[in-house]
Amino acid sequence: MFFRKSIIALTGLFLCVFLIVHLSANSILLLPEETARALYNSYSTTLRESPLIKIVAYVLYLSIILHVIYALLITLNNRKAKSKRYAVNQYTKNSSWTSQNMGLLGVMILLFIVVHLANFWARIKLGMGEGVGMDANGHMDVYEVTYSLFQNVYYVIFYTLLMIPLGLHLNHGLKSAFKTLGFYHKKGLRILVRISLVYAAIMALGFGIIPFIVFFK
Repeated sequence: MFFRKSIIALTGLFLCVFLIVHLSANSILLLPEETARALYNSYSTTLRESPLIKIVAYVLYLSIILHVIYALLITLNNRKAKSKRYAVNQYTKNSSWTSQNMGLLGVMILLFIVVHLANFWARIKLGMGEGVGMDANGHMDVYEVTYSLFQNVYYVIFYTLLMIPLGLHLNHGLKSAFKTLGFYHKKGLRILVRISLVYAAIMALGFGIIPFIVFFK
């Protein structure tokens, strides 16, 4: 069990770092269109062509897969032992709604990832669906793909609403990851609680508000 939780913690922390980078890149979309298009497309080209970034991308894919698999295994194991936990330590009274429903939140986030990959990754990396044009600098126009998708009000609402479970998942997951890895400094844990809340709020609000701003841009 400790091994599984450690894998979840390590992959989760890596994904937390990835989200910071990803949100920073998405923030480019808030710039004036001409500037945003050139920067976003140049950034996207670097991601696709840099050997180092390709290695990081494979680590990212592996992290997502391992995080999902081991989280699923632990969730199933916890469900089997649920009745025993209730009798012994009144689990539902000693834990938050978020901690009790991390599996559900994870499923919602996984749904978002699948839809997100189908609309971006599959189209840009695999050439599936409608073709992607080129910008004035000869880069694949990923900005246009993103901008067009964020003009779809249904996708914008879907994207934004799914940031709520993401924020809840991150807030609890970040704290739990450090505890799993042995961080139990009393004062440090109090600081970690605040950091987790601020981090989760920034990620959820940041990712959630950008589609709306682009929609009304």
